Amino acid sequence: QVQLVESGGGLVQAGGSLRLSCAASGSIFSISAMGWYRQAPGKQRELVARITNGGSTVYADSVKGRFTISRDNAKNTVYLQMNSLKPEDTAVYYCNLNRVHTTVGWNDYWGQGTQVTVSS
Repeated sequence: QVQLVESGGGLVQAGGSLRLSCAASGSIFSISAMGWYRQAPGKQRELVARITNGGSTVYADSVKGRFTISRDNAKNTVYLQMNSLKPEDTAVYYCNLNRVHTTVGWNDYWGQGTQVTVSS
C-alpha cells in the first residue's frame, strides 16, 4: 500500500509564493511520473505540471515561467514551487503518481488535495 502526504498549501496574496510537497511512502520500487493537478470550484481537474523519472517536465501554459516542478527520487517526493501567484491559481491541488511499481504491481495514486487560495 502506498500513502501520499501533501503539504504546503495555504492563503497567500497575489504575487506571493508557495511550495507544495507530496511524499509517498510504502514498498515502492519506482515511480514513472509525478505530477500536480488542480481543481477550482465548478471546473474540471486540470494538469498543472508533470515530471518523469528521467526529469522531463510538462507545464500547463497558464503556469509556465511561474511554477517549477521537481522530484527527489530517493525520498519519493515531488515538489511544486509556485511563484508570482495569481487569484486564478486558487484551487485544490492534488499530487498524482503515475505507474508506481510496488510489491503488488503497477498502480496510479492520488494525494488527498491541499487548498491554495490567492487573494487579490
